[in-house]
Amino acid sequence: MDAIELHDISRSFSIDGAPLHVLDRLDLRVAEREIVSIVGPNGCGKSTLLRVISGLLAPDHGSVLAFDSTVAGPEPRIGLVFQEPRLLPWRDVLTNVAFPLELAGVARAEREERAREALRLTGLDGFAAAYPDQLSGGMAQRAALARALAPEPDVLLLDEPFSALDAMTRERLDDELLRLWGETGSTIVLVTHSISEAVFLSDRVLVMSQRPGRIVAEVAVEAERPRSLSGSGATMFSAAADEVRALLGRADEREVAA
Repeated sequence: MDAIELHDISRSFSIDGAPLHVLDRLDLRVAEREIVSIVGPNGCGKSTLLRVISGLLAPDHGSVLAFDSTVAGPEPRIGLVFQEPRLLPWRDVLTNVAFPLELAGVARAEREERAREALRLTGLDGFAAAYPDQLSGGMAQRAALARALAPEPDVLLLDEPFSALDAMTRERLDDELLRLWGETGSTIVLVTHSISEAVFLSDRVLVMSQRPGRIVAEVAVEAERPRSLSGSGATMFSAAADEVRALLGRADEREVAA
């Protein structure tokens, strides 16, 4: 079964009274337990696409399905991690992570138990009583990831969650994300500007065009899991990354020609 299906999705916004066409007749399928990355130029609609999948934005045209059920609003089976942690500064880490469960009416004992498990999964179990201003950037992103995991979603959407972090921290969190995927069995859709990150993490890398965004190509990454950037895997990742770069270049050329 597909975890996510998008059929003929279009979405526009109004900017100063003028329409801005962001997504154009877009189709997408993501299988259960698959990791898919989406790459494309700035402003092509990648973040909008994730919000449509999650139910935070309704499409102007087309349909979104999660496990064969229509997504008509915020979907509890889908978690979304934003580019910034967006932690509430007056709450400690535990109650930040438990906040979605609190909004859903989950009893305090259960939501704290589930929040502590999410903190364990993300390596923050020793920081439940800390406040956001006491966390490093990487730890804050872990807390945001834990908050998305606490409701135990079947699909995890990640909108460039590690883009503001230094390269070493980002690589560590990429490894952690693969470990979490192995433990939770979630389906993951990741938006990133890092081609190397997309290739290392994913089963497929999808390439979007300039706005209005469409998926114009995909690259399958055949490397076995667990993965390593060293040895024979490095050659495969490098070849896949070169293919993605070439496809991005050709997509831009088609847009210029149009």
